[in-house]
Amino acid sequence: MKAVTRILAASLLLGAAMTLAAAAQDKVTIGYSAPGLVGAQAQIQAGLVNAGKAKGWEVVTTTSGGDAQKQLNDINDFIAQKVSAIVAVPDDSAGVCQAVKAAKEANIPFYTIDRAPQGCEIDMVVLSDNYLAGKQSGEATVEFLKAKHGAPKGKVLEITGNLAQNVAQLRGGGFNDVLKQYPDIQVITKVGDWDSAKGVDIVRDVASTEADLDGIYMHSDCVYAAGTVQTLKEIGKDAKAGDKAHIHLAGVDGCLGTLDLVRSGAFDQSSNQPIPDFGVLAADFIEKRLKGEAVAPATIEKEGALWSPARLEKADVGLQLFLATTSVGKSNVDDERLWGNIEKKMGAQ
Repeated sequence: MKAVTRILAASLLLGAAMTLAAAAQDKVTIGYSAPGLVGAQAQIQAGLVNAGKAKGWEVVTTTSGGDAQKQLNDINDFIAQKVSAIVAVPDDSAGVCQAVKAAKEANIPFYTIDRAPQGCEIDMVVLSDNYLAGKQSGEATVEFLKAKHGAPKGKVLEITGNLAQNVAQLRGGGFNDVLKQYPDIQVITKVGDWDSAKGVDIVRDVASTEADLDGIYMHSDCVYAAGTVQTLKEIGKDAKAGDKAHIHLAGVDGCLGTLDLVRSGAFDQSSNQPIPDFGVLAADFIEKRLKGEAVAPATIEKEGALWSPARLEKADVGLQLFLATTSVGKSNVDDERLWGNIEKKMGAQ
């Protein structure tokens, strides 16, 4: 009888151990590396964290503060922790490939949000169609110049992001591909590096010395809009939309502050990103990968989503999910699906 009891106890212990092992195997931990939490980055991180929690996952976050080497160190720490998958918003699109190589060697899936790597292949990039965003801002700027001058001509300042990152390259590319069709439009390009203080200095310098400046296009209105509007006010060039002295302001992002500026007539156009859905979609595709489900190029649709349909395409950097941006002006600034309005509603609750 004692022998039977010992066998039964041993079996129960073995079963418990197997259950704990299975539970440990089922636990999903995602390592997320943010470049900083300015502009839209805080909302991008929150989207992934909340989506992961909804799936019962743990999402461990780090912030590099714009230091590409720190980001590499943070990702190497994730690899050492043997996380289930890594997600990053690259500080340096080419430099992040060092981390991608190390993750591949450790058989850890690698994803990026908002920015693609350059020179290496990962599992997937989830991002806005940044080229389309720049194109939309370019088209809005051209329409303004036509209305102001009777023809597509004038002078426009472009404040870039970090040109080492593909997102800035694409936003600049879409904008300039529109404007270069009109030889009478001069574009003055200044590198802002996603730094609001740099943006203020650029606006003060150019708007003060270029008396005939007609417009300003910024790669991130979340970063540059408030400082730009304040600086124009300080130098006496803050005429509102509709005034013949108005300087047309356009940009990419569509954060809450920008939407409020559009409502006030101080800002003209923003190419809205579907920020709240970045992390949700990334988590969904990570889940498919962890379950061993195949993912192939396709059109992704979601009823009622501003970004739908999205394009899932194969590229040299891996699969890329391009979410459509929405050109926002006075006529549609109150659309409740815009991420700035979503943020405002959540803040009021």
